[in-house]
Amino acid sequence: MIAAVLVVAALGMALAGATSYLLQRQRVDARIDDALAQEVSEFRALASSGVDPRTGEPFTTVEGLFFTALQRNVPDVHEGLLAMIDGRVELVPPQDVELRPERDAEFVELLGAVPADASVRISSADTSLGTLRYVAVPVRVEGDPVDGLYVVAYARDLEQADVADVFRTYAAVCLVALAVVGAVGLAVAGRLLQPVRLLSETAQRISETDLSDRIPVTGRDDLSQLARTVNAMLDRIESAFALQRQFLDDAGHELRTPITIVRGHLELMDATDSSDVAETRALALDELDRMQRLVDDLVVLAKAQRPDFVRPEPVEVDRLLDDVMDKARPLVDRNWQVDARVEATLELDGQRITQALLQLISNAIRFTAPGQTIAIGGRIDNGVLQLWVRDTGPGVAPEEAEKIFERFGRAAIGRGGEGSGLGLAIVRAIAEAHHGRVVLYSTPGHGATFVIEIPAAGRALDDSTVPIPTVGSR
Repeated sequence: MIAAVLVVAALGMALAGATSYLLQRQRVDARIDDALAQEVSEFRALASSGVDPRTGEPFTTVEGLFFTALQRNVPDVHEGLLAMIDGRVELVPPQDVELRPERDAEFVELLGAVPADASVRISSADTSLGTLRYVAVPVRVEGDPVDGLYVVAYARDLEQADVADVFRTYAAVCLVALAVVGAVGLAVAGRLLQPVRLLSETAQRISETDLSDRIPVTGRDDLSQLARTVNAMLDRIESAFALQRQFLDDAGHELRTPITIVRGHLELMDATDSSDVAETRALALDELDRMQRLVDDLVVLAKAQRPDFVRPEPVEVDRLLDDVMDKARPLVDRNWQVDARVEATLELDGQRITQALLQLISNAIRFTAPGQTIAIGGRIDNGVLQLWVRDTGPGVAPEEAEKIFERFGRAAIGRGGEGSGLGLAIVRAIAEAHHGRVVLYSTPGHGATFVIEIPAAGRALDDSTVPIPTVGSR
């Protein structure tokens, strides 16, 4: 009986694992194909209706079209880009891009053989970089005799690596579970039948979209403990699946603001002013660095706090506020103000604090109209650094003040508009990583003030040591 139970359990786990593994791999492949199709769509839109930023006129050369396309495209972690003219690689992204398909001679030779009139289709190629899933778009520009080829490639093996890691862990957990079931079954075979039935019934009810069922547990014996262990394992599996779904929402939500900043400054840049070009380039590089850190840290935010989530260093707070205002002003037409300034140098993670303030500003923009006021400010009161963003929007109801800081939490009215619901949760995580907190002062219909409070001495805040802010309060 024990052998039969173990065989059935092993087959069930193997079948479930293999099925889920294949489904996850297919989803990764489908996601890659969707991303490639989107890249082609965006490139076609640029080629058909875009203008050369250097001339302000429609593109007249293949090289100009490629240069603009690569300049505006921010590759994903495992994505590579290149542009070929007359069979030679002419343009590639900057050096900080991880995947460099131009370094594989055989792949480049394969691309060079693509006819100029070939149809656009997604293909795969085995290279020294692993299996590449790519799309090659032949390009011709009227008046330019050269033949161009725009190529977007994904490292399929690297995209699939996360799936393999998850299911290696799943296999190890299954082996441990089988060993426990076998040991307990040998000792108390008679009492094993009921828990096994409960486990089987629960497993049959669990699906990818509903992992909430758990095994009923009574008593304190070994079998009850086994049921609790399985329930804990299901909790971890449910959490892992939920975090995977949240990851894409986090990435899209968090990268939107810095991309808008870079695009806004590039569109407003005077190409004939070398100082303006230098300043815009420095700002764009800073934003690109911050986007890279966002991508690297989203997984950490989805799991738990990590010691290196923030990297404190001496930061001039007044200059940080100036930088935030410089980045925010070009976004929209608002009455931008600075309520107060603080001249102090503190140990902070400047990029994280900038990220939090820009997220609060983005939130304020979404709920204000042109001409309304958005203000930022800072001060130190009783050893506590206070940085705030104030707006004259619709405000937040008192009963919603805590809810909006939760992941995917939205107010029922007022500030519950579009967005993934993750922005304020990330602001709270940044404040807590600095041993601080974020609080809201708002009256419905009279705007809102979000205050980030950070202890200047580096110790954690509590209600007895934090002064009640008055700036922006209602």
